[in-house]
Amino acid sequence: MAKIMIVDDAAFMRITIKNMLKKSAHEVVGEAENGKVAIERYKQLTPDIVTMDITMPELDGLHALREILALNPSANVIMVSAMGQEAMVREAIMSGAKGFIVKPFKEEGILSAIDKLA
Repeated sequence: MAKIMIVDDAAFMRITIKNMLKKSAHEVVGEAENGKVAIERYKQLTPDIVTMDITMPELDGLHALREILALNPSANVIMVSAMGQEAMVREAIMSGAKGFIVKPFKEEGILSAIDKLA
């Protein structure tokens, strides 16, 4: 069972992912609405896996990814992006993200990505 933190500026998306994960053996230990909050919560919660939206206010997912990896180079971060953000997804993977999920996604897709890292 992995401890997971969900990072997305859209509350409905955090709720959607949380509800999908409730059906699995994983535990959602925290949520964040932007990259700045995500970094602080990561320090406090030390989750096993982070799902990270790319486009967010205050601090985007790419910057937050880099900051989290600076804190913990072996952090497991899965980027979540909307269709049409392929360049950002490539940049995220090259920056150290362990995977990506394209919105809109199906429950099996997110669970599969998390199970690969758990």
